Amino acid sequence: MNTIPTAYANDWTEYALLDSGRGEKLESFAGYTMIRPDPRAIWEPKQPKSLWEQADAHFIRTDSDHGDWNIVKQPPNPWILKYHDMQFVLHPTDFKHVGIFPEQAPNWSWMQSLIHPTTTVLNLFGYTGAATVACADAGAHVTHVDSSKPSITWAHENCTQNNIPIEKTRWIVEDVVKFVVREGNRGNTYDGIILDPPRFGRGAKGEVWKLGNDLPYLLPSIKRIVSKNPAFILLNAYTADLSSIALYNIMDSIFSSLGGKLTFGELTTKEKNTDRLLPQGSFVRWQR
Repeated sequence: MNTIPTAYANDWTEYALLDSGRGEKLESFAGYTMIRPDPRAIWEPKQPKSLWEQADAHFIRTDSDHGDWNIVKQPPNPWILKYHDMQFVLHPTDFKHVGIFPEQAPNWSWMQSLIHPTTTVLNLFGYTGAATVACADAGAHVTHVDSSKPSITWAHENCTQNNIPIEKTRWIVEDVVKFVVREGNRGNTYDGIILDPPRFGRGAKGEVWKLGNDLPYLLPSIKRIVSKNPAFILLNAYTADLSSIALYNIMDSIFSSLGGKLTFGELTTKEKNTDRLLPQGSFVRWQR
């Protein structure tokens, strides 16, 4: 039977997935424990109920997109999560996020292995900039694009926390599709491109983004801005609506003419004391 490859990081020292089940996950971020919703955790928890009851915070949904934190113990201030030589500033948000997606660590390592001092990287839908930090830390110059000014501010804070030289980054608050099309018209190109689009979002001027509708339109525009000597293209997707196979197929149809190697799979997180994997999204990687 064919199986879809999985990727997970086994070298976190300050993050751990302690347990999952019944639509939630119990995590530890630098010693601070929290319960957050995760609709893919449809199984039963394996750890005792008492462990969950000791959580420092619990995010409870009020609708499909928002919720409230039940804070038992305030998080540290500043709240810093370390991974290898990188540091990330965390804050709880009303979207259940804290500013980091730990399951992305395998992608950070993969990109860093392909970067050299002259590599230029475009990070689209860059959010709070963990990938920007990872690429700049490896020596790349990174253009970070997101339609949310608060996310850009947070990403800049992460770069400052990691002593990334100011000349190694460029910050763009704009709708991703419009920016990519304009870069293609200008003839600008990049050696590495990161796409981490949401399932649904709005641009800086109210533009509507729907992954299933807009990704097929965006990818040909991405191809126009790939340099003559590209290093990598990374696509992440967190929606369950599109499988990694579907994402592989569309990437293959657009980028196969570049040659190179295309791989795909699921990003997962392994529970600390079991072999169980929590699926966290799909990825497709292209490299020369």
